Amino acid sequence: MASAAEQLASNLNFSTFAKAEDLKKRLWFTLAALLVYRLGTHIPLPGLNPEAYAQAFRGQANGILGLFNMFAGGAVERMAIFALGIMPYISASIIVQLMTSVVPSLEALKKEGEAGRKIINQYTRYGTVLLGTLQAYGIAVGLESGNGLVVDPGMFFRISTVITLLGGTMFLMWLGEQITSRGIGNGISLIIFAGIAAGLPKALAGTLELGRTGALSTPLILMVVIVAIGVIALIVFVERAQRRLLIQYPKRQVGNRMFQGDTSHLPLKLNTAGVIPAIFASSLLLLPATAAGFAGNTNLPTWATSIIASLQHGQPLFMVLYGLLIAFFAFFYTAIVFNPKDTADNLKKHGGFIPGIRPGERTAEYIDYVLTRITVVGAIYLVFVCILPETLIARTGIPLALGGTSLLIVVSVTLDTVAQIQGHLIAQQYEGLIKKSKLRGGKRGR
Repeated sequence: MASAAEQLASNLNFSTFAKAEDLKKRLWFTLAALLVYRLGTHIPLPGLNPEAYAQAFRGQANGILGLFNMFAGGAVERMAIFALGIMPYISASIIVQLMTSVVPSLEALKKEGEAGRKIINQYTRYGTVLLGTLQAYGIAVGLESGNGLVVDPGMFFRISTVITLLGGTMFLMWLGEQITSRGIGNGISLIIFAGIAAGLPKALAGTLELGRTGALSTPLILMVVIVAIGVIALIVFVERAQRRLLIQYPKRQVGNRMFQGDTSHLPLKLNTAGVIPAIFASSLLLLPATAAGFAGNTNLPTWATSIIASLQHGQPLFMVLYGLLIAFFAFFYTAIVFNPKDTADNLKKHGGFIPGIRPGERTAEYIDYVLTRITVVGAIYLVFVCILPETLIARTGIPLALGGTSLLIVVSVTLDTVAQIQGHLIAQQYEGLIKKSKLRGGKRGR
């Protein structure tokens, strides 16, 4: 089956794409949905003083607000209706997935298949509403604490801000689900990708402007470019890397004929978790800054102010926690999306086995053994890719959009999207081959 798929993939060409009407509809829908998202990042929040806010944002562009802004596609810079972005949904997903590991009822729902998954998704939506409301209220209080940022501060401004920002987040969550079902898939990832990719030209232009004015030396800019190219090459290499476990199937007899046993491979990705650990870690590190907005910066105690300052982008504590969280979520998310026991049971059910390993429990232990060790390598890779450029950016003042996390998301989502498109093309060509074989069979029957 794998060789047949590879042969089909090698035969794909432009004519195959031209005939894939369903794929073209999905691509157009995805592009239209992302365009709607980009338009929403330019609709400002009502009740703000644009000039005062723009000046306040410039003072915090390289801090936590810059990190917010990168994931929100520039919406925080303009304080648009999508300023919260999709982060409340991601944070709610983290909490719900953590709870499925410790709450028996949620764990039972997870094992119920599609019906249980729908209920868990509904709980995630409820969590998104709760977190989005808290974060939106924190932003409203934080804006009111600024000098002249709000034209008419008060309860009406807070309520309208909460409704507007929460509505924007819920709309993005719905839009992501629509892209997943009616587009080319990976809706939430594509929304984050679109936001980061939209900021890359401005980041490159800003870096070149710093070089023109002398704020950055030419050798330093060249070093950043070389590091970025090296990081991109590393991401492409590791995201495509696999550890293939040999699977054998015994000989079988059908009637009087004996069929030779087949061989296949069980592919284990070096980075099974993908970009999720970096996104999860970033979203969690954004929560303290959001919580600080409830009391306002001037009303916080000294110890809280020092903690918030230590968690600013580029600070040592931020980097350490960021790396630890990435490593944790690399293992955690891998454990969620890949269950060695289920894989071993499926192999045993279909008669497959790993040479030298007893089917069943021993196979599950062996798969878990291999998966754990390659996840160690994957976690080290994620931490390196995210921390190295971030450290360089913190020391040079280069825009955050050129950081390791953004490059990881852009490259990984691009690879996944290309794979999704290729999968649709393979399915289209496979359906065409089946139709041709049926027509030939019908003619022979006549």
